[in-house]
Amino acid sequence: MAEPTIAVLDVDGTLVDSNYQHALAWYRALRSLGETFPVWRIHRLIGMGGDQLVGALGGDEVEARIGDQARERWVEEVDTLIGEIAPLPGARDLLAAIKDRGHRLVLASSGQPQHVDRFVDLLGVRDLADAITSSEDAEASKPAPDLLQVALQKLGASPDADSVMIGDSVWDVEAAKKAGMPAIVVRSGGFGDDELRDAGAIAIYDTPADLATALDDTPLA
Repeated sequence: MAEPTIAVLDVDGTLVDSNYQHALAWYRALRSLGETFPVWRIHRLIGMGGDQLVGALGGDEVEARIGDQARERWVEEVDTLIGEIAPLPGARDLLAAIKDRGHRLVLASSGQPQHVDRFVDLLGVRDLADAITSSEDAEASKPAPDLLQVALQKLGASPDADSVMIGDSVWDVEAAKKAGMPAIVVRSGGFGDDELRDAGAIAIYDTPADLATALDDTPLA
């Protein structure tokens, strides 16, 4: 009998509707340090790890000068907005559908541990996840593949184990490609279908609920 597939799911923007709050938190954090960037530019980078976002947005000079401070203030700003973040439609149903098919499941978040705990409880899925990651589990964040590799390690699986990534951004897809995983994407990240397909997404759905309904058309059938 074949081994069950491992579903590796992003949390922010994929299961909870948090991307725009994160963009606003980065905007406020950076502006408080004298650097103002258009919010749309910040949004384009949401899904990339915070260790890389400041440099990608403002360059090496801005990263060297205020990167660590910006990340600290970003956490504070997210804390003020976290009460506005809600589950995306069908998030728990998707996880339950994956488990019902006998697959294993890792919530592979690069978020701060306290935020990941908050979202897992908000979703009510602690009983469904076989493992959970946070920013403390990997040195390099997405689009590096480290977090996805850690997700497999947490289940004692080899790097070439049968696995699928579910995310919401081009950064998720790029990380999945580097980890050797096919990537399924929901549109809640705000990226265009052409961008997601060009990055390598094998399927795109509006919401977790839509993916749950169509799960038999995916490698998680």
